[in-house]
Amino acid sequence: MERRLRHTVTPDQAGMRVDAVLREVFHLTGSVIRRIKWLPDGILLDGQKAFVNAPVAPGQVLEAAVDDPARPARILPAPGPVDVVFEDEHLVVLNKQAGVLVHPVVPEQTDTLGNFLLWHYAQTGQAGTLFHPVHRLDRGTTGLMVAAKHPSAQTTLKNQLHTPDFQRRYLALTVGAPEPPAGTVDAPIQKDPASAIAHRVHPDGLPARTRYETLSLHGPYALVRLVLDTGRTHQIRVHMAHLGHPLVGDFLYGAEDKDLIPRPALHSHFLSFLHPVTLQRLTFTQPLPPDMARLLTGPAEGPPPALG
Repeated sequence: MERRLRHTVTPDQAGMRVDAVLREVFHLTGSVIRRIKWLPDGILLDGQKAFVNAPVAPGQVLEAAVDDPARPARILPAPGPVDVVFEDEHLVVLNKQAGVLVHPVVPEQTDTLGNFLLWHYAQTGQAGTLFHPVHRLDRGTTGLMVAAKHPSAQTTLKNQLHTPDFQRRYLALTVGAPEPPAGTVDAPIQKDPASAIAHRVHPDGLPARTRYETLSLHGPYALVRLVLDTGRTHQIRVHMAHLGHPLVGDFLYGAEDKDLIPRPALHSHFLSFLHPVTLQRLTFTQPLPPDMARLLTGPAEGPPPALG
């Protein structure tokens, strides 16, 4: 089914050019507008093909076709598990599983969430959809993430990142409890020149801020809620290790113990954002996965986890 965006022109948009409204309302780029204006029904005004320089009038209905252009896909569909939390014609919210990369490292790779999601689109008759992740989770991280279904939605959602409109909260298990129990880590991060994959806190790095709050203590572990003000690679893992309390099971910044948990104990628990078309707020939560929950055995010390 063809994916289209529709907008009724408002009084304050009277006299604006069609292409200006497309940019303002749908956040379409110049390249997208140049592509769709040649399609028979790429841009319509009251159901008729419209020129991009035509003025609009209040009450007119402007439509734009936003399916991806026909071109060889850089990521190929492949069967695999996809846990869909929410889906409509513009976006999909997923509960990512541990051990799955978000997108291929090399074109030949077919065991990533991107491959699995494109397979899901194909199996459910969603033609013309490529992989448009809005943000990413590390291979070992579980939980909520959102992908757009067309470039306009992706651009709108990405523009919300690191603003109050786009909210993410993570739950982590740390070795020992951070002190003080709540605070902000404001420490720049850069690639570690001694490692192919690790990052480190360094004065020459990019600005990085992580807010944290200890929710409860469970023997040698603490359940910590974290909020990112920036989005650096491995930011939570690097910052918690910088405090002296690495994530449980973090092979890179702490101590690996596959018998305890085979990954860094990090979970994307809460996700809230404005829908890219309706602007309605969408909010989702996802409970701790079993491998993290089982480490919270015994009575909790301190306040109970307030996971809202």
